[in-house]
Amino acid sequence: MPSLVPLGLLDHEPVIRLSTFVSVLLVMALWEVVAPRRRQEIPRLVRWSNNLALVALDTLLVRLIFPLAAVGLALMAKDGGWGLFNLWQVPGWLAVVLSLAVLDFAIYLQHVLFHSVPVLWRLHRVHHADLELDVTTGLRFHPAEILLSMGIKFAVVAVLGPPAFAVMIFEVLLNASAMFNHSNIKIPKRIDQVLRWIMVTPDMHRVHHSIDRRETDSNYGFNLPWWDWLLGTYVAQPAKGHEGMTLGFEQFRTRGDLRLDRMLMQPFRGPACGADRQEESAPSHFRDQENEPADPA
Repeated sequence: MPSLVPLGLLDHEPVIRLSTFVSVLLVMALWEVVAPRRRQEIPRLVRWSNNLALVALDTLLVRLIFPLAAVGLALMAKDGGWGLFNLWQVPGWLAVVLSLAVLDFAIYLQHVLFHSVPVLWRLHRVHHADLELDVTTGLRFHPAEILLSMGIKFAVVAVLGPPAFAVMIFEVLLNASAMFNHSNIKIPKRIDQVLRWIMVTPDMHRVHHSIDRRETDSNYGFNLPWWDWLLGTYVAQPAKGHEGMTLGFEQFRTRGDLRLDRMLMQPFRGPACGADRQEESAPSHFRDQENEPADPA
């Protein structure tokens, strides 16, 4: 399979990923200030400091436990001649396109799995427990979920044998799209409707963070919207509208629950299913630890 990668590009993969991450984070954060979709009541300092601290911890653990990145595994598969695309001769461009589609579908299935299995939901609900949605929510995942996700991704790469270039593109797109579709940005309705044909938009993914379980268990896609359409998990809009919907779920609605230590311990607290996945809306404000009226200051 001929290489489509410019010479030396893969050598700069860490720099490409980091620069893309910082650029998208800054652009989305600025966009949220200029054109916010929903009014936010919790101070950014409270949420951002803890969400970004969780990202730093996740990154450190991944580097320690998975010193070999997915791109490196793809290169090993090519050298070893294992994996489907290293056993079957297909045009390079086709291998890249198919690899991106298969990897994205694998992430969709993984997302459904983490909603369906109680012990996995305990980990994933840390992501859903954010009481407001913005660019940092797209990075807020429990370390155990991140490590399991890396293991699943490695397994897919090992079986598929995708071009390393495709894996690099996918890693960059997945990180960037997660920040984009979690952002609190306002996109004109007509533009949003067009974009939904090719990508998951913030309005589409926001439905997934509704407190209504019927909406929580929908719109699982991160990059491509097609899997939700094809498999019947697509919901166009929240029943109460984007301004009226409640984010998160009934448990973990205090200011203290937004702290890093509480997020790390959250999988061990409360029931895995049931009370924390309500079909009726909870109060739209977060509560302090004594259950007094919310203080947005």
